[in-house]
Amino acid sequence: MNATAAALIDAARTLAAAVDRMRFEAPVALTYNPLVYARAPHEQLITRYVDGPRALLLVGMNPGPFGMAQTGVPFGEVSLVRRYLGIEAPVGKPPREHPKRPILGFSCTKSEVSGARLWGAIAERFPDPRDFFAARFIANYCPLVFMDEGGKNLTPDKLKKSERAAIEGACDAHLDALVRALEPTLVLGVGAWAARCCARVVGARARVGSIPHPSPASPAANAGWAALARRALDEQGVERFL
Repeated sequence: MNATAAALIDAARTLAAAVDRMRFEAPVALTYNPLVYARAPHEQLITRYVDGPRALLLVGMNPGPFGMAQTGVPFGEVSLVRRYLGIEAPVGKPPREHPKRPILGFSCTKSEVSGARLWGAIAERFPDPRDFFAARFIANYCPLVFMDEGGKNLTPDKLKKSERAAIEGACDAHLDALVRALEPTLVLGVGAWAARCCARVVGARARVGSIPHPSPASPAANAGWAALARRALDEQGVERFL
């Protein structure tokens, strides 16, 4: 394994252990940590596609219930992870599962809309994923899935202040490790919250920008996310990768 890939795997394992010890109060009832139970496909992504520094680092918020939660790959919609990225590996189970959010790994038949939009646009622009990863990598800022009692997905920006501070400490350290290993010249947050986290951690080491989040909760994204993202890249003077 090359040194850059090894550094990313070490950083992910350190982050996984740090956040796995954390406990959260209501409204959070349950968390999933795919860096633990879906470690195999996550590390397969790194070892397959990282062999040195990358000019662009894309950073999402946290895993979606039918994306990285199932596949260990950021924005990892199952069919695209398997078909486009060529990744498939055994996925275990979190210690506790919500009955409405079972972890089925690559047997999951539900589509992660955000992931389908992001990786779908990337696949259209780069039919061979090696061409995308030659100068780019993608990660999530926070690795945990948060759910309330009813199984509703919660985002990390909604945590209590003290809990948010604790998890941001671990996630900031991980992002810092990614930047040191990959040496990007540009870091793009996927969504405003991720972009703010990137700006805080990256500082002057790289340019920080953003693209809109492809979430189906966004009316603008639902009206045509790929075009929206391309416009944002153009407005920031960033070369299109979508």
